[in-house]
Amino acid sequence: MSNYKEVKQELLRYIIARTPLVIVNTTERERAEKMLRELAAEKQLDILYYTDAKQLKNLNSAGGVYDTQEDPLGYFLGAYKKQRHCTIALGDAKRISDDNVYSRELLNILYMAKETAGVLILITPDTVWTRLLQFGMITTLDLPDLQERTNQIEEFIHTYRGRFTINLDNQDIARMAVLLQGFSEIQIDNILSAEIIDSNGLDKSRIHRLTEQKQRLYTRSASVQYINDSRKYRIAGMGNLKAWLTEKKKVFFMPEEVLDRYDLVPPKGILLVGVPGCGKSLSAKLISQEWELPLFRLDVGAIFDKWVGESEKKMREALQYIENVSPCILWIDEIEKVLATSDSGNETGKRVLGDFLFWLQEAKSKVFMVATANDVKALPYELYRKGRFSEIFFAGLPGEEERKEVILHYMERTMKLVPKERELEELVRKTDKYSYSDIENAIKDVAQKLLINGYIPGVTPLNSEIIIKELLSAITKIIPISRTNSELVEDICKWGEEKAINVSKQQEAVR
Repeated sequence: MSNYKEVKQELLRYIIARTPLVIVNTTERERAEKMLRELAAEKQLDILYYTDAKQLKNLNSAGGVYDTQEDPLGYFLGAYKKQRHCTIALGDAKRISDDNVYSRELLNILYMAKETAGVLILITPDTVWTRLLQFGMITTLDLPDLQERTNQIEEFIHTYRGRFTINLDNQDIARMAVLLQGFSEIQIDNILSAEIIDSNGLDKSRIHRLTEQKQRLYTRSASVQYINDSRKYRIAGMGNLKAWLTEKKKVFFMPEEVLDRYDLVPPKGILLVGVPGCGKSLSAKLISQEWELPLFRLDVGAIFDKWVGESEKKMREALQYIENVSPCILWIDEIEKVLATSDSGNETGKRVLGDFLFWLQEAKSKVFMVATANDVKALPYELYRKGRFSEIFFAGLPGEEERKEVILHYMERTMKLVPKERELEELVRKTDKYSYSDIENAIKDVAQKLLINGYIPGVTPLNSEIIIKELLSAITKIIPISRTNSELVEDICKWGEEKAINVSKQQEAVR
């Protein structure tokens, strides 16, 4: 049963039981009003409903507006005095969080409602003064759940299908419903309307654009950066990681009720440890691209503040913002830096880490986190426990097949040139124990020289032998990380073999 139906049934029980005060806690007054109208019609209930704009009206009658004499609270008090079993709903409840003239007037009204078996329904997103709370019950109307969002999308499509081109199947609608999590009914209508006008229809190729609207709805956190990158990414190798992500993507986008039925949760994310320059940071962008989800980067360094309590507050604000914009990909680069801060006797750092680990364990929102690390010695054992991350992967130096793939990729992309098999084998052999970034930089350095000398990729004739000679020269000039910091690479590879899954199909780390 959806939250809307549950609240509707709960509200009906309170009205029948003549509970003096019922508080419907929600930011969506329109949905609460729709609920009251449905109850009035279905159960033939006389519910007087007041808003500042529309004044007072019986929801079970087509009659006009009641005269409240510009004092709705005075009218309510008189109504409870004159009539037993009177039900009144206030859509513009305000100033009810503390002791003031308005809340005390409501208090007097509630005393009278209790005597005459009346019911007062307050629709508000605010907290309620404790003196008022003693008279009744609170029910919370959450934002539309998956089924409600699905129904709303289907109704929207049904309304506009004849006027616009709509290229969506049931699977696309289900995906849209997942992506629109966290929006109100009005916001969903606004987003769909803007998209159908902007694109002259609804097309499956633009579904991922829906969640980009979320970052405009919430107050930004200074510690969270939206990564807006339209480039198409490709990573050489990493067969195990890609296969794992393909499988987990299906689970991530499963309906909430299916996961709840089997006591399952969406995958939380991965910890990606490995040699610098081997595609760890690029993986976050690739996942965002493949899963068609917005990418946000958490800058942990910006969270720490010199003032007591501010660091913890900033972390909570950052995590709240991330939950608001979910479903999304959250990228934390070099996570060991914040862990090192927390493990150095810094009490603030420990509290920030505690808040983060608790959120990582308990968060129910669809946030897939990609955390990368270089210094494995700085990672505490608490981070490895299952439930914090869905899996831990290790990215080592590329093997022969991976080097061949990355060389072909960058040569074709930057020079529009495919080397001969003999030339490719020589380049692969010369780049042994080189990282992906070492190989990329060597190829792009030669491509830049070609551009400077007037070469236009794909147009200007090119002598491949000369290019290969230039490439081999550029490769020999680079001192790879396996030589500049051999101890670090050795430690990372040893750790990866023992405590993580290799991202590549080959199961042994390259040394």
